[in-house]
Amino acid sequence: MLNSKNLNKKTFDERYNEALTQIPLYTDEWTNFNASDPGITILESLTAFETLQADRIDQVTAPILQNLLRLVGFSPRKGRCARLLLAAEHVKEPVYLPANQQFRIGELCFETNRVALLNTGHLTGIYGRRDGEYFDYSYLCEKEIKVPGFVFGEHPKNGDSVWFCASALPDPGEELILYINVADRYNRNDFPEKGRNTFAEMKWECYTGEGFTEVHVRDCSNCFLMSGEIRIRMPQEAAALYRDMKEPAYVIRATLTRADYDVRPKLTQVQGFLFEVWQKKTLSACTTFHKPGNVRLFSDLAEEGYVHVYAREEKGGSYRRYEYATSPDIQGRYYELTKEGYGMHIYSFDKKRHGYAPEKVKNAIRIVAYTEEMMRSYAIGTVLGYDRQTLKLPVRHVVADSFSIIAERLDEQGRPVYDFVRPEREENGNLYYHLYENEGTICIEDAGDFIGAQLYVAGCAITNGPEGNIRSGSVLTTDHVPSGIQFSNPGVGTGGCFREQIPEVRKRFVDDLYTPYTAVTADDYETIVKHTPQLCIHKVRADMDEEHNRVRIAVKPGTDEEYPHLSEIYRKVIEQELENRRLLTTRIEVIPPVYEPVNVRGTVYVKPVYKNCREQIEQVIREQIDYIHSDKNFGDVLRFNEVFHAIEDLECVEFVYALSLQPQHSNQAKLKETDIYPALNCLLYPGTISLEIDVHVK
Repeated sequence: MLNSKNLNKKTFDERYNEALTQIPLYTDEWTNFNASDPGITILESLTAFETLQADRIDQVTAPILQNLLRLVGFSPRKGRCARLLLAAEHVKEPVYLPANQQFRIGELCFETNRVALLNTGHLTGIYGRRDGEYFDYSYLCEKEIKVPGFVFGEHPKNGDSVWFCASALPDPGEELILYINVADRYNRNDFPEKGRNTFAEMKWECYTGEGFTEVHVRDCSNCFLMSGEIRIRMPQEAAALYRDMKEPAYVIRATLTRADYDVRPKLTQVQGFLFEVWQKKTLSACTTFHKPGNVRLFSDLAEEGYVHVYAREEKGGSYRRYEYATSPDIQGRYYELTKEGYGMHIYSFDKKRHGYAPEKVKNAIRIVAYTEEMMRSYAIGTVLGYDRQTLKLPVRHVVADSFSIIAERLDEQGRPVYDFVRPEREENGNLYYHLYENEGTICIEDAGDFIGAQLYVAGCAITNGPEGNIRSGSVLTTDHVPSGIQFSNPGVGTGGCFREQIPEVRKRFVDDLYTPYTAVTADDYETIVKHTPQLCIHKVRADMDEEHNRVRIAVKPGTDEEYPHLSEIYRKVIEQELENRRLLTTRIEVIPPVYEPVNVRGTVYVKPVYKNCREQIEQVIREQIDYIHSDKNFGDVLRFNEVFHAIEDLECVEFVYALSLQPQHSNQAKLKETDIYPALNCLLYPGTISLEIDVHVK
């Protein structure tokens, strides 16, 4: 990639003098270097051209760089709001939260996107069922208790199940959200968004009056292998009490239909009855209704009273503005408003009474609610029609998905009509513009039929981007809910970011250049294996056999075993991943790890004040030889002098009198002089340590 500045700082004179000094290198016949020589004239012209060209190349502006990046498939990613799951505690009766209900933690604001229900239901217990016997893991529901639980036991198998018991469950067709915290001990690679789980599959059921009924589930925990949410769509039949347990409860159970786990699921906490919020602050919200007549808007924002109502009176036509009817019999485009408790607004239209009303067309009614802040500055300018007209918005860091504008024009009768336009919607005759969220500007690329139109903000929300990715366990506050209800997040906020800047896009492009998609070198093979989806890979080492066009790859998985072996599942997944990456004629051999103990004998003299330091010395030796748990990799040589100096550097050691290292099996590791050379797939570990500890007396 070209730098934006200072590609070459040489002046014309420097380039010219450099060219003159090189003439004798190419010919000895050119001896006249005076300005009158035609050759010198040509040289001056070429030097001037080179200097001008370098100066122009040097001017790689941001728009040029952005277009170059777009040509290779890298465009700036849009900004996103952080998403958060909230749990409500101490809910004594059902509470409906309106759209745009705000939750705060410090200066950050989170909002609901839609109406949310706080249910009185809560988890009362969690049980594992194996071989007809129940095992109680209800402590996983407690926030204060951090004791992990292997809910499928030591050896998960088909038919084992986990039972989630609750005091109540959502209504038929509604959604129940659980969040599972899992102890990730081995840094498992992410699962692909689509595709079969390699290790396990579950069947989820809800107990109803007709028995256990299968339900649709979106499991982001991938069968309890990673922390994540589980979204359960309740069946059409109402949930019923299950009475064949110690205490009757409403039950949802997950049953293993395939159990090939590499790591036993280890849960640390389970929370249920969650709802979504997003890190943003809505300054104006545009709500669309498809059916005319009475429409119900449940919105916290509309409580401020700054509401504009628009309606269509013909199919595909523009909108007309409707005003609040101050009297029942007033004629014109009017609506009537009634309220039912906090946040619920009912808008009604009566053609017989007022003479106008929305028709039965798509997107018949749009209602825009503003904050007082946005209402003061929602007018953003006039479309003038020149190329790339830029208009400034009243705010920065806009949420792209929330943004739209209203374009006001005059019809043939000179009456105002309104159109709602979202960014980058390219349609014939439409207003086409780009939104630059971070800067808070819009750039009109094509005015279409909207020259002279007045533009106003319709929908607009702002975000703090990555600041919304808050840690788990935070407490959030809100208004207009019964006292005593507490809100917290069991998981971290995710996805919050600003729109990518050009340097960030450039870095992503450069990183992609160094990402191996086709394996050529040993490093390529190791990188691909380390990042194989779904797997826990602890160590990997590749060896290129160019003579036989073969690559041997030693792999140690991260599992609960003391000496992890390479399962057939791991081998097949790795081979499948490499099959699409290898060169056509290259043969691949994935080999399991072998473990070789190293016996240690020696004599160590210690200082008189450190008589009982045997354990400390032996611990240092174990750390030096332990290839299983340390960062040492396959094939790394065990250096005698490193072990020697590690012992000698201890505070308690006066000097090492004698020391020997000996592999137990010479076929896995070779002793050369004093160093040990393990085989490609060999990992060393401490064997027998026989030390004679003497006190050094001066």
